[in-house]
Amino acid sequence: MDIQLIDEILSDWKDVIGDDYNGYRNHVCRMVTFCLSLGEYSEEDHQKICIAAAFHDIGIWIENTVDYVEPSIPPAMGYLKQNKLNDWCEEIELMISEHHKIRAYRGPYEELVERFRKADLVDFSLGMFKHSLPSSLIREVKAKYPNCGFHKGLVHKLANWIVQHPLNPAPMIKW
Repeated sequence: MDIQLIDEILSDWKDVIGDDYNGYRNHVCRMVTFCLSLGEYSEEDHQKICIAAAFHDIGIWIENTVDYVEPSIPPAMGYLKQNKLNDWCEEIELMISEHHKIRAYRGPYEELVERFRKADLVDFSLGMFKHSLPSSLIREVKAKYPNCGFHKGLVHKLANWIVQHPLNPAPMIKW
């Protein structure tokens, strides 16, 4: 896994993420590790996974919201354009926009988008959903990249959101 690329991207957002930085960074590292464990990848796909993962939830802090999927896309697109990776925009946008889809993703770039979705679910569910990954791997990855309050912070943010938006309790979820 390319920790250097993840750290390079996230370092620009450290002040925005604030106290949640270590938790988010470790979530990204866990997610990328799970994604890479779900199949074989080219070096290019590996880089796409790292970039998409670094940005996939960043909208939480940019917009201070749990309706964060759409606000997470523009920073990723900006990064890609700045680094002359424009050909990857559509695929990485789908990886981000579909990562909380309940049902399997079917469509363009299906294999990578679906594995990315599954990897996020493995981490988001604290390993309850394994998607064929061995429990021992999930335990090792969680030990290597501890939670650092990431899930607790999400629960707190979600609880505040639900109080303010009771008719839209989970806006980041797609069917």
